[in-house]
Amino acid sequence: MNAASSAAPRVVVGAAIRAGLDVLAAARAYPPELAGLWEFPGGKVEPGETEPEALRRECREELGVEVAVGERACGDLVTGGGRFLLRIYFATLESGEPRAKEHAELRWLAPEALDSVPWLPGNRPAVEAIRESLRP
Repeated sequence: MNAASSAAPRVVVGAAIRAGLDVLAAARAYPPELAGLWEFPGGKVEPGETEPEALRRECREELGVEVAVGERACGDLVTGGGRFLLRIYFATLESGEPRAKEHAELRWLAPEALDSVPWLPGNRPAVEAIRESLRP
């Protein structure tokens, strides 16, 4: 067994940014095998960062916005063939208008439109949990 396969999965965070009942989705621009699939914006938690700090930094870098990070949207999701542990949090915009700085496209999706885009497989369980939480 090599060191990589025995290492603990890397924690990555995603933001389910809400505006009313709509949730922001982002289309991957790269790598080529993931381009065109949709995700919740976010990224890796760097050493010394809390998960909310990482999410705020990633939203600044990827979207040009400041967010307030709220509760977890769902439980831990294992992605990337077990290399990553994805944790998605609800968030709201504090300032700025989201721009696709690193993504191919951004789209606000109403609960009934969450299935209108092809989600990354690792994000799919979160989509279901978020849809449930948005029901009146």
